[in-house]
Amino acid sequence: MRVKQISVFLENKAGRLSEVTAILAEAQINIRALSVADTSDFGVLRLIVNDNQKALEALKNNGFSVGVTDVVAVEVADRPGGLHQILDLLHKAKINVEYMYAFVQQNGNHAVMIFRFDHIDEAVKLLEQNGLTVIDGAKVYTM
Repeated sequence: MRVKQISVFLENKAGRLSEVTAILAEAQINIRALSVADTSDFGVLRLIVNDNQKALEALKNNGFSVGVTDVVAVEVADRPGGLHQILDLLHKAKINVEYMYAFVQQNGNHAVMIFRFDHIDEAVKLLEQNGLTVIDGAKVYTM
C-alpha cells in the first residue's frame, strides 16, 4: 500500500522548477501530485508521477539529484473534521506525520492526502483497521 514519491533537490533560484517540469513534459510524464519545501539555499520538490522509472531517468540524465521515498495515500472524508479524525488516530498511536500534502481528485466525496510517516507499516495497519481507505500506488499513479 505504499506509493513511490520522487524527491528532486533544487537550488532555490528562479527557473529551476520550470526546468524540472520541462524535462518531465518532454518525457511525457504526468505529474499526479506535488509539494515544494524550501530554505534560503535549496528546495525539495516532491512528486508523484505516472511513470517513476522514466521520470527518474529523465531527471538524472539532466543533472538533477533525485531520490525515491515511500509515502502513503489515504482517502479523507471531504467534510469538516475529516483530516482531524485521521491525525487524532495517529497521534493516539504515537505515529508521527513527518509531512503531508493534498492530492487532487475529482470525485467529490473524498480528498486524498499523501502522508510520510515515521512508521509506515504501523500507520497503514492502524488506518485500515479503523476503516480508512489506503490507496495502492498503482491506482494513485493513474488517478
